[in-house]
Amino acid sequence: MVFILFISFVVLLRIGELLLSKSNEKWLLRNGAVEYGQKHYPFIVVLHVLFIISVIFEYSRQLNPTYSLFFIIFYFVLLSLKAWVILSLGKFWNTRIYRIPDIPLINKGPFRYFKHPNYLIVIAEIAVIPLIFDLYYTAITFSMLNVIMLFTRVKNENKALQI
Repeated sequence: MVFILFISFVVLLRIGELLLSKSNEKWLLRNGAVEYGQKHYPFIVVLHVLFIISVIFEYSRQLNPTYSLFFIIFYFVLLSLKAWVILSLGKFWNTRIYRIPDIPLINKGPFRYFKHPNYLIVIAEIAVIPLIFDLYYTAITFSMLNVIMLFTRVKNENKALQI
């Protein structure tokens, strides 16, 4: 039951992020934004969908609260950090890479400390979500795939942001 509730929560959050992203995308495009890295975006979507499917597929035991409680707490810390990123970027936050020419980069919130804080959070999320339920194959496999994907993503984003 805990697994079903948790994975449903994760999926609903992802859907919420996509809806927010779509709303922000409309605003960005109305304000002259240019998209970068369109070719790799479908692979990111597939990776994240397969990740959820893999978590569900590999799951085969009950939640162990003594071990998993740490990762559940860690996951919610990650969510608060992700909220900080999203709030710091405001309408500029998106799952795609957009840049409005001649608009200065956001340099507040976690962006004072890291160039790409959202990707650090996503790397941790991809590892932590399956570790809550001892799903080591999913944690390792998708962590590696995600890091490989992020090399392309960060390269495209750096090009867009000219950093």
